[in-house]
Amino acid sequence: MTDAPFWRTKSLAEMSNAEWESLCDGCGLCCLNKLEDWETGEIAWTAIRCRLLDGETCRCIDYENRQKTVPDCIQLTVEQVNEISWLPPTCAYRLVRDGEDLYWWHPLVSGSPDTVHEAGISARGMTVNEEAVELDDYEDYIVDWPTKRQP
Repeated sequence: MTDAPFWRTKSLAEMSNAEWESLCDGCGLCCLNKLEDWETGEIAWTAIRCRLLDGETCRCIDYENRQKTVPDCIQLTVEQVNEISWLPPTCAYRLVRDGEDLYWWHPLVSGSPDTVHEAGISARGMTVNEEAVELDDYEDYIVDWPTKRQP
């Protein structure tokens, strides 16, 4: 009999830093710029990625120092997983929080960091760097695919 993987036996709060970090599937969706309606709180996703997100690998190019370059970059915590409404439906942090299992394409399940891209879950090749878009033009890049990704 094999032991169950850590994401099935531990809560988010019980995970080591290495376990926590490994939950990120590398989809890049959380690093897309979002617009919030100040009156309703409604979130609109854009196809505009953070300047530090590599559009092909969907990984941060300077993860360790990202908050120096992007001060409003969110360091995801257990508390924030419970509060942030815009986490994608396929997000492992959200799934574990809700007692669900990871999808077959998650690197912890598949053993490959490429399956998230092969499954069409990631933002690979579908975004533009925020440095190439004027702030006044962000509304031209609103998309709904980040919330409609299906496992």
